Amino acid sequence: MPHVVINHAVEDVESWLNYKAERAAAISPFGSHVMDHVAMDGSNNVAITADIADVAAFQAALASPPPALAEVMQRHGVIPPLTVHIEK
Repeated sequence: MPHVVINHAVEDVESWLNYKAERAAAISPFGSHVMDHVAMDGSNNVAITADIADVAAFQAALASPPPALAEVMQRHGVIPPLTVHIEK
C-alpha cells in the first residue's frame, strides 16, 4: 500500500487533535495506519499520514468530498488547500 502524507492548516490544533479517532475512522475506508502530526513551530499546520489501498478513490474523495467527509473536515476545522504527497 502506498504511504501518503496530507498537509493542511486547521483552525485550532488542540481541537483538531481531539478528533483523532473520528479522523482515523473517516480515512479507514481508504486505508490504514492513520497518524496525526503537528508542526514543531507551533503553527496551525498539521499532517496526516496513512497507508492508502486505493489512491485514486482517496484522491477523488479529497477533491470532491462526499457530504459525510465534508462535514467531518468542517468539524475538525480543516482549512484548504490540502496538499497530498505519495510515497514513490
